[in-house]
Amino acid sequence: IYSIDEAFLDLTGVQSAVSLVDFGQQVKHTIERWIGIAVCVGIAPTKTLAKLANHAAKKYTATGGVVDLTHPSRQRKLLALTPVEDIWGVGNRISKRLKDMGIHTALDLADTSAKSIRKHFSVVLERTVRELNGEACMELEQIPPTKKQIICSRSFGSRVTSRMHMRQALCEHVTRAAEKLRKERQQAKLLSIFIRTSPFQNNVPQYRNGLTAKLPRPTDDTRDLIQLTMVLLEQIWRDGYDYAKAGVVLSDFYDIGTYQLGLFENHIERSNSRQLMHILDTINHSGQGRLFFARQGVT
Repeated sequence: IYSIDEAFLDLTGVQSAVSLVDFGQQVKHTIERWIGIAVCVGIAPTKTLAKLANHAAKKYTATGGVVDLTHPSRQRKLLALTPVEDIWGVGNRISKRLKDMGIHTALDLADTSAKSIRKHFSVVLERTVRELNGEACMELEQIPPTKKQIICSRSFGSRVTSRMHMRQALCEHVTRAAEKLRKERQQAKLLSIFIRTSPFQNNVPQYRNGLTAKLPRPTDDTRDLIQLTMVLLEQIWRDGYDYAKAGVVLSDFYDIGTYQLGLFENHIERSNSRQLMHILDTINHSGQGRLFFARQGVT
């Protein structure tokens, strides 16, 4: 899984049983039938080429949403049509430098010496050149990497005007974020919150604010996170506004038990914190009921 709406699959062995284009169409139709989302499929021997194939599947409707780039001749044809700035990982700054060197298309880059690219740019762009030539340099991640941050936010169905309702909303967000944190087997040292009115309503007073604070030590205990969230809210809350959205962000993660206390730190973790959070998660995911914190309110 590369992002919230994108994933890479290893299709080794599939071609011996079915056409790759037919398989791509099957994947496309299955996703659309099961969850109602239209997707495109790009098939190629490397991640970079697969991204280009997927881009072409979206751009050219005649493809039917599936592009197979396993054949070198088709790769070169598409590379010749692709501006260098459309290559995965090539931003505006790098593309300008490449164009100054006479490299305007993906094919131009593919035909440039990988060693020369490494000398003038980086090993990352050298890897891209090799990938454009069909040499796989980026492996599939069988286990998703640990998240760098967890965000829980929501736009309100109806505007929030009271501090009590905002407390409940943020408490719900931080509770969900804490559950995700424990699922990742991580603890967070930083907590951020934000609240804002709608930028699309010009006829009402506008206000947006946010705060970030460090916890005494990394934690995954929902109670600690709720407590700090409420403290931060009191500092940024302003009466008289129609709030449209609020959210919580957890970051600066540590593996459980790896944080080293400073010389003058003497923080004592809550007694039985881990056991209590485990029981809470077990009950809430069992389907037999739900435990919640009073600050979340009763719905």
